Amino acid sequence: MQKHIPAFHMSRQDLPTMYFIGVTTGQSTMTRLFPFWATILGLNARLIGVDLPLQAPREQYREAVAQIKDDPLSVGALITTHKIHLFNAAEDLFDALDPYAQLCREVDCISKRESHLVGHSLDPLGSRRAIQTILGPRYWGRSDGHVLCLGAGGAGTAITVNLLTQADLQDRPSRLIVVDDHQDGLDRLRAIVAQIDVTLEIEYVLNTDPHRNDTLLATLPEGSLVINATGMGKDRPGSPITDEGLFPLHSVAWDLNYRGELDFLRQARVQAEPRHVEVHDGWGYFVGSWVEHIAEIFHLTITPQQLVQLLAKAREMRT
Repeated sequence: MQKHIPAFHMSRQDLPTMYFIGVTTGQSTMTRLFPFWATILGLNARLIGVDLPLQAPREQYREAVAQIKDDPLSVGALITTHKIHLFNAAEDLFDALDPYAQLCREVDCISKRESHLVGHSLDPLGSRRAIQTILGPRYWGRSDGHVLCLGAGGAGTAITVNLLTQADLQDRPSRLIVVDDHQDGLDRLRAIVAQIDVTLEIEYVLNTDPHRNDTLLATLPEGSLVINATGMGKDRPGSPITDEGLFPLHSVAWDLNYRGELDFLRQARVQAEPRHVEVHDGWGYFVGSWVEHIAEIFHLTITPQQLVQLLAKAREMRT
């Protein structure tokens, strides 16, 4: 896998090329895994990583999208971290946006349909599957727990939309607290939520102090779900809570990261036994998301047998 910054330096590709737009793409397992997956799926294709700094200049996002739009063999992209900023910078370059991309005003997947460039937000449905895997169906009908989502960026937005739009009310918690360190992020999320028929209590908290997040942890009832959707521990150092923060008894801690320093994950694991905390990292979410994005970008119907092979290879590459 090659890395190029910025996208306008890329030449026209000589075989189908998918891009991975992130911050530290070279550290991702997918850099090694994609060629094996391509073989399983019968793809003669490659993956190129594009590393952009956090909150990159607007023109760099437009250049990355224009590369896909203008080059016939640039077939699409998976976007992490930059989902909202890329949407804001390059919305006009897309010929179509799927309903979740329009609602959430973010793009995590770019594909082509004939000559049309399409922006997708696949993460709401991806987070739905991940949460169902972690909690099981109708968890909130069996639990009085709440949800504390630390981070209101692209991942936090997708998770919020997912929780608010569950068809079965027993798959919706009674209370959701979303914390972010930027008021504009909370305002953006509030505007999205205003378009949804909300049946639960939502609290928006502007906060930069991990000690205050510890205090929020202490207010949660047993069985709550605590999510690190800040990017801290991967894209930037640290954790949104301190080592003194106590997870609720019988709670579930979900760190969306699967690589990096993983401080939040470490903090949760320390409390796994004494406080009966069930701890999950972002590996399953990561693998499932890549499968969905590759299928969308290359217009594939992945068979059950292929899916088994993909997951097996991913497990092998992780160990």
